[in-house]
Amino acid sequence: QVQLVESGGGLVQAGGSLRLSCAASGRTFSRYAMGWFRQVPGKERNFVAAIRWSSGSTQYDDSVKGRFTISRDNAKNMVYLQMNSLKPEDTAVYYCATDSWIRSGQISNPREYAYWGQGTQVTVSS
Repeated sequence: QVQLVESGGGLVQAGGSLRLSCAASGRTFSRYAMGWFRQVPGKERNFVAAIRWSSGSTQYDDSVKGRFTISRDNAKNMVYLQMNSLKPEDTAVYYCATDSWIRSGQISNPREYAYWGQGTQVTVSS
């Protein structure tokens, strides 16, 4: 089993920055990738960014490219999401997720991830 705990959410003005953290524990050696997703009430959970644990290669949704950066700290079993130039439409609950195997081309599909954190609220005011 893998446990994930997010932190770092909060209220920020448009144009501001936040850094989200995700602490992983448990069977972390079997991770293939870690992803960040976000969800607003009544909507489906959407992909934000992901990082492949071994190679460090990253992938972003077009809506956050150039503004968000995903990174990892192998030694600390941490994943981060640096969010800059935040917009009101970035307001959501942000979740980190992981799994030991994800089908090729499906890293942005939330249904590929078995383990999820509890989420952290990000609110961007205009």
